[in-house]
Formats: sequence, structure tokens, C-alpha cells
Amino acid sequence: MAPPIAPPETFARAVAGLRSATPRPEIVLEEVGAPKRLAPYAFALAAGVLRDEDEVATGRLILLHDPAGHEAWQGTLRLVTYVTAELEVDLAADPLLPGVGWTWLTDALDAQDAAHRAIGGTITQTMSTRFGELAGPPAVGDIEIRASWTPVDDDLTPHVLAWCALLASTAGLPPPGVTALPGRRPAGAA
Repeated sequence: MAPPIAPPETFARAVAGLRSATPRPEIVLEEVGAPKRLAPYAFALAAGVLRDEDEVATGRLILLHDPAGHEAWQGTLRLVTYVTAELEVDLAADPLLPGVGWTWLTDALDAQDAAHRAIGGTITQTMSTRFGELAGPPAVGDIEIRASWTPVDDDLTPHVLAWCALLASTAGLPPPGVTALPGRRPAGAA
């Protein structure tokens, strides 16, 4: 049996940066299996955002690395994310929500000085009403943020911190150090 081949140094440094971040206490990160067919090397984190013991948002951040580079990526590393959260119906129906959701991502990257290029993505807002055997709570809304970007270097600590800020915004958490008023849910909260 051949010994395992060590991953490229760029990928190893990028993974170390993702592992080094300490998110705010409401965000729980765990390493999960990464897709094997998208790039020669991949690593993934999953996240759950908790508020009052309830999971209010989830996400996945995937690091892809192709040492040969990829023209569409404009580099050898690519970060891909999927974030989803339940929202109050009036927020989920707001036509400005997609633009706000995109700003949560771009502002978070800028605030962490997470230099990047070739960013793209989609924001989806949905409304669901249950009927028949599935009848239950009133209509609910959701937001889904799918995006990818190319970091300009292999220090990904600022990128994972920006992703955690995106998760917090999507979940409607107040900024660190700010306490929500009792009985009131922050914007973005279900």
C-alpha cells in the first residue's frame, strides 16, 4: 500500500486558517465530508446558529483547491457557501430581501478584510404554507444564500470569520455586545 500523499502546502494552509477561527458562542462549527468531484482537494465546515437553544440558521462552507487553477475561479482556491434561515413572513416577502442578503455577505467580507475576487451567487426567498396532514404553524418564510468567491491568498481565517458574520446576520442575531430587547426578535428572526 502506498503512503498517503500529503496535500499541497497552499491547501494545508487554507484548511488551517478555516480551522483556526473561533466564532461567537451562538455559532457551532463542525468539520463535515466535502464533495469529492468538484476539485482535487476539498474541505468543508457545517454550522448551526442557536438562539435560545433553537437552531435558527444553518450553513455550509466548502473549500475547493485545484493546483492547476481554474479559469472561472481566477485562482487555485474557491470558497462555496450555502446558508439558510427561517424568517418572519413579512420579511421573507420583502422584495428588498435579496439585495439585503447579498449585502450581508459582501459587507462581512469587507469588514474582515477578506480580500477576494470572482464573487457570485444567488439569494432565494420562499414562502411555505402547510396543508392537510402537514398542517401546522402559519405560513413561514425562508432565505437561502448561495455564493462562491476566490480568496486572493491562502490565509482563510478572515473568510471564515466573514462567513460566521453572514450566518449571524441571516439568523437575525444582534451584533456582538448588543443584547436584544426581551420579547422582541431581531430582524431576520423567525
